[in-house]
Amino acid sequence: MRIRTAFVAAVTVALAAGPSAGLAHAQPDLDCRDFAFQEDAQAELNRDPSDPHRLDEDQGPDDGIACETLPHRSTTSTTTPTPLPTRGVQGGIGGSTGPADFERTLGTALACTSLAAAAGYAARRHRGADLRRH
Repeated sequence: MRIRTAFVAAVTVALAAGPSAGLAHAQPDLDCRDFAFQEDAQAELNRDPSDPHRLDEDQGPDDGIACETLPHRSTTSTTTPTPLPTRGVQGGIGGSTGPADFERTLGTALACTSLAAAAGYAARRHRGADLRRH
């Protein structure tokens, strides 16, 4: 009987905590080839100076200048800035940035169902113990 109780508790915890643990979402992994101009790569490096994408990996010490081999925009050009890469999975960026609404709803429903099942099981065991006493 104790094994069944432990099993039900483990399943309840897994179902209740699983959806709330969150999904692992891919983080963007950018390289110099993902940028058309040095200024775009520099803007990304300026956003996070810890340089997780290793955009300042040229020969010599890190100098804070990203992707020095990329071409620079012409200062007389009126072109619009190049946006960040948008190739999705092909660019190594991955999927969404967070759980969708239906995932949160599903997680909440699973957690509530698990709690209700555990409460029902506990009430049934308690009722069975009371009947055996009389």
